[in-house]
Amino acid sequence: MSSNFHFLLILVFLISLQPTISTSSSSIDLIQKTCKNTKYYDLCVSSLKSDSTSLKADTKGLATIMVKIGMVNATATNTFLSSHELVLNTTNYTNNDLVLMKKLLKDCADKYALATNALQDSLQDLNNEVYDYAYLHVMAAADYPNVCHNGFKRNPRLDYPTQLAIREDGFKHICDVVLGILDALGW
Repeated sequence: MSSNFHFLLILVFLISLQPTISTSSSSIDLIQKTCKNTKYYDLCVSSLKSDSTSLKADTKGLATIMVKIGMVNATATNTFLSSHELVLNTTNYTNNDLVLMKKLLKDCADKYALATNALQDSLQDLNNEVYDYAYLHVMAAADYPNVCHNGFKRNPRLDYPTQLAIREDGFKHICDVVLGILDALGW
């Protein structure tokens, strides 16, 4: 639970670094009303307020913005995993374990790439107003990190990296926000 809090705190801090924008009352009201339908209200509001296009967006537009935020998050995690930075920070493993760790991290990077693709598909579904498929693609995107996590569960000698767990939780929270906004579309 503490890692979730830390990730959200970092995410909110990074979002707050965005240039501030003046907002109209009705735009803020729509953002707040929409975000009340989500599991992570604060994440939703801060994320949407950080994007200047949210001021002119309807609910479908807000969903689109959050999907794009999810795509950026999944792509960043894929890049992070591909860099092998996590492997470089491990010293307690045998050579065989390090080989296995690299394989698992590559598999995880691949899963985050697939999550990005699923979110891209949900954007097309949103544009076509096929909200049930958009919902399905976001659910699939949120599930890809589970495959990564399960790979580590099958190899109990290897610890699931804390940095990856934090990123996984953050990505899932973003997907949960998108699902809540899609629910608000009333399809």
